[in-house]
Amino acid sequence: MDIVITYLKVFLTGGILCVIAQILMDKTSLTPARILVGYVVAGVILTALGIYEPIVEFGKAGATVPLTGFGYSLAKGVFKAIDEQGFIGIITGGITGTAAGITSAIFFGYLFSIIFTPKMKQS
Repeated sequence: MDIVITYLKVFLTGGILCVIAQILMDKTSLTPARILVGYVVAGVILTALGIYEPIVEFGKAGATVPLTGFGYSLAKGVFKAIDEQGFIGIITGGITGTAAGITSAIFFGYLFSIIFTPKMKQS
């Protein structure tokens, strides 16, 4: 039964983040690109303020997989690198903390472009 509760928490957390983004797309003139950037920045700011950590503890992958989770990973990487390396960690920590996600995005993007025939969008 615990696994069902965990999946429900993950689903609700990720769903709420998606609903907020959808409302922003429908009710504002913000472009999807600006919303995506806003989500990453919000993840960094909420992590720096200590607000996002409880959300991650509650929602697990529902909070770490969306773009706010990428901002969370950036901030956590910087905090860890500052503790280990000092001031230089401000520069290196974000990349180190998100390297696996960036590498996966590049790898799978390339893989799917080989498997499927990409087409340019016709306007």
